[in-house]
Amino acid sequence: MTTPPALLIAGHGTRDDAGAEAFRAFVRELGRRRPDLPVAGGFIELSPPPLGEAVAELVGRGVRRFAAVPLMLVSAGHAKGDIPAALARERERHPGVSYTYGRPLGPHPALLRVLERRLAEAVDPSWDPAEVTVLLVGRGSTDPDANAEVFKAARLLWEGRGYAAVETAFVSLAAPDVPSGLDRCARLGARRIVVLPYFLFTGILPDRVRTQTKEWAAAHPDTEVRSADVIGPEPELLDLVLERYEEAVKGDLRMNCDSCVYRIALPGFEDKVGLPQQPHFHPDDDGHRHHGHGHSHSHSHVH
Repeated sequence: MTTPPALLIAGHGTRDDAGAEAFRAFVRELGRRRPDLPVAGGFIELSPPPLGEAVAELVGRGVRRFAAVPLMLVSAGHAKGDIPAALARERERHPGVSYTYGRPLGPHPALLRVLERRLAEAVDPSWDPAEVTVLLVGRGSTDPDANAEVFKAARLLWEGRGYAAVETAFVSLAAPDVPSGLDRCARLGARRIVVLPYFLFTGILPDRVRTQTKEWAAAHPDTEVRSADVIGPEPELLDLVLERYEEAVKGDLRMNCDSCVYRIALPGFEDKVGLPQQPHFHPDDDGHRHHGHGHSHSHSHVH
């Protein structure tokens, strides 16, 4: 029987120790779930272990084939460029190794169910959903396609669940920011707002969302505002990552190329079309000492 490819989890990285440990614990739990698979995980930036170290760990365990899954909700610059470039670099570092690349998690129905659970935990059980406005807050990106994905998640969360509205905001790099998003909800007549972070794990940015929400609520005492929790390492998330792994192994991938800044000239982003992708330099990744600066050869964005 052919040995299945190993599973490599690619994370964004965070300066928050609890968030980084949540990722590492999640990778360990995946390994427990699938004892038949070698499983490892690493970060693109900010926190250890770097992705290169995770690949080296797998290679040290005799792995020659692996499928990489980006543990990210939306397909932004990291999933589109940094991770593919880093994987190409690792293939150069470890001759004979091959890999397939999975797609980000996206607004999967299983994650929408978790978000619905987080909302239910945050509201008073007596509240009528028709009187509740949800503000879904994403990370924010310079990539318009990635920001549009958060709007898509908001629409899918609103469909069929009976909330007054599901509005969207971002905590960094994109407008509207959290206070502006709350202002919009209030202008639309919202009296009860639940701020729902569209994040997998705790971290500096979700903490910032909660702080900004508290500040806004203090300045608007007539509006009842609650903060919901992040998605967290729920069984649905574990199942979805393994689903993305199986897709990658079978080659059944459906990436979105229609509004990708690396393929399509979008207004204000024309300079990105065909831009070569480079891996992030991770300060904990010492492999660069053996291969120049650790950059792969120029790779146009690959879906």
